[in-house]
Amino acid sequence: MRTVGVEEELLLVDPDSGEPKALSAALLARAAQDDPGQDAFHQELFGQMLEFATRPQWDMADLGAEIVHLRKEAALLAGGIGGAVAALATCPLPVTPALNRHERYAWMAGQFGTATHDQLVCGCHVHVSVESDEEGVAVLDRLRPWLAVLRAVSANSPFWQGQNTGYVSYRSRLWGRCPSAGPTELFGSAERYHRQVADMVASRVILDRAMIYFDARLSVHHPTVEIRVADVCLRAETTVLVAALARALVETAAREWRAGRAPLDHSVSMLRMAAWHAARSGLDHDLLDPVTMRPRPAADVLRALLEHTGEALADSGDGALVEEAVAELLRRGNGAREQRLLLERTGSLGKVVRACVRHTQD
Repeated sequence: MRTVGVEEELLLVDPDSGEPKALSAALLARAAQDDPGQDAFHQELFGQMLEFATRPQWDMADLGAEIVHLRKEAALLAGGIGGAVAALATCPLPVTPALNRHERYAWMAGQFGTATHDQLVCGCHVHVSVESDEEGVAVLDRLRPWLAVLRAVSANSPFWQGQNTGYVSYRSRLWGRCPSAGPTELFGSAERYHRQVADMVASRVILDRAMIYFDARLSVHHPTVEIRVADVCLRAETTVLVAALARALVETAAREWRAGRAPLDHSVSMLRMAAWHAARSGLDHDLLDPVTMRPRPAADVLRALLEHTGEALADSGDGALVEEAVAELLRRGNGAREQRLLLERTGSLGKVVRACVRHTQD
C-alpha cells in the first residue's frame, strides 16, 4: 500500500480580533525550546503563516489522528505567545503580509514583485509514494483531469482582504500568478519531465527546482508525487478525504500505466478552464466532467471520481470512509460554504475567523 503524508499551512491570528499576527518566528522558537528535536513545524513565506508536515502513513485513521494532534499542538504553541491558529486558505480580514527574513524569500520578493505579497495563502499538499520517477511521471500524466475535483472538495477561501471574492477557492487564483504554477502538458517520460524542469530553472525566471509549482509534481525531497491543488481544509476530516482520494488517484493512474492505457489528452487550456470552474463554483454548482470536459452537476462528478478510483479505494480499505465523507461533504458543504454561512449568521468577518479558530482547534 502506498504511504501518504500531508503538509498543511495555517494562518496565525489574534484570538480576539481575528486579525493576522506575524508570530511564526516566536512560535517556532517556542517549539524548539519545548522540544529541541521537533521537525513537524516549519517557517513559511510570511510571519502570519505556519506549516506542519505529518509523517508518511499507511492508515487514514492514523493520518487523521496526526493531523488533529499537530493542529492542537500548533494551537497550544500559538496560545502561549498570545495568538491562535486558523485553517483558512486566505485571510478574510485586511492584512499587510510580513515577509520572513530569509535570502530565498527576499529573492522571490525582488523577482515577482507585488505577486509575492499576494501569496499570504495557505494550502494543503498531499504526498503519495511512488516506486520510481518513471511511475511518478506516468501518474502525473493520468492525474491531470481529476485535480480540479480535489480543488472543489477542499475549497476554503471565499474571502480575501475584507472582500467577498465570488470564488470558493480564491487562494488558487492568487497562487496561479506564479510563473510555474498550474496544470501541465503530457510529459510521457521521466526524461522529458526532468528536461522541462531543467529548462525552466535555466531560464532564471525561477530560482531552483523547488519553485516548480505545478498542480502536481515529483517531490524535490521525497520519493512521492506531490499534489498541490488543495486549499488548507477547515476541518481535519476533509483533509483526510482529500488524502484518501489522492492516494486512490495515484494508485489508479499507476495501474492504468502498467496496463498500457493512455492518459486522456486534454489540452492545458481546457485543464485551466476546469481548474477555474472548480475555484469559482466548488461543489455548489456544476464542475467540468474530467472525461468529457463538459458541465455536469458536482455531485455526479464526485460519484464519477469514486467510480474511477473504486478498485483502489477497496484495496486500500478506504472505500467506506470515503463514501461516508463524501456524503457528509455534500450535506454540509466545504469550508467556503461554511465560511459564507458564518458570515450570514454573524455579519462580521472577524467573527468568521474566530469561529474558524474554534473549528481548527476542535
